[in-house]
Amino acid sequence: MPVVTITREMGTLGKDVAAGLSDALDVPVIYNEIVDHLADRLRVRKSHVIRLLDGRAGLLERLAADKTSLFVHSAEEVMAMALQPGGAIIRGWGAGHLLRAVQHAVCVRVCSPFELRVRRMMERLSTENEAEIRTEIQHNDEAHAAIVRRHFGVEWTDPTHYDLVLNTERVSIGQCVEQVLGLLRAPEFAETDASRGHLEDLAVAARVRAALLRAAETRDKRVQVTSERGRVTLWGAKCSTDEKLIFVEIASAVAGVRDVAYRSRPAEEAPPRAR
Repeated sequence: MPVVTITREMGTLGKDVAAGLSDALDVPVIYNEIVDHLADRLRVRKSHVIRLLDGRAGLLERLAADKTSLFVHSAEEVMAMALQPGGAIIRGWGAGHLLRAVQHAVCVRVCSPFELRVRRMMERLSTENEAEIRTEIQHNDEAHAAIVRRHFGVEWTDPTHYDLVLNTERVSIGQCVEQVLGLLRAPEFAETDASRGHLEDLAVAARVRAALLRAAETRDKRVQVTSERGRVTLWGAKCSTDEKLIFVEIASAVAGVRDVAYRSRPAEEAPPRAR
């Protein structure tokens, strides 16, 4: 079950690399499907979701669908797509950072120099307005950097966060596809029971976070969620027994959850790393 994540950067030809991989593996490219699901979940238009991601949403749009909700629900969707029986090629959505710990997921960044990206986008859009294209790419990059920094605490351009970085100024689309296929064939990226189990636990935790965000009783509460073989632990502030029971009840109803425990921690104590 191949799982590949590819960064979504304007003018880098990452879309073409994803399409080439899709043809070679007979695996779907996932991007618009997540937009559709999020628009339904957040009860907004698809264009609204895209503007939020690109940092172009207006004040009223940002109020209608806050960035935390967008991140939590998109993480749930990414995990669901990665668990598809036939595999998936996921473009954008922070998928590389969400799935980085999964052994059989190949995380790829497709990049190219800024000036080349500008020329490509001008050609693609049949425009001579270079200033507008430059601004659009810069705005898109800045929005992406802010999202990744906010939710993962890393710089998205750091190559150590990827298994493979491909520069399409020097590497052709076909060569990029072959490089990714080579990693997928490598034993280090073979799917195992352990790696599949880890992905399933990440998916369970993502579903629980989304369920807690949707529930009015827990929407404004901050908890860390971890899962190990479907046994979920909620790490949050000290609260009453009744409040704990509400958390446990909501989490227990989530698909894949086998057991739930609520663990209180002092305010100054950092929660364990999410799993």
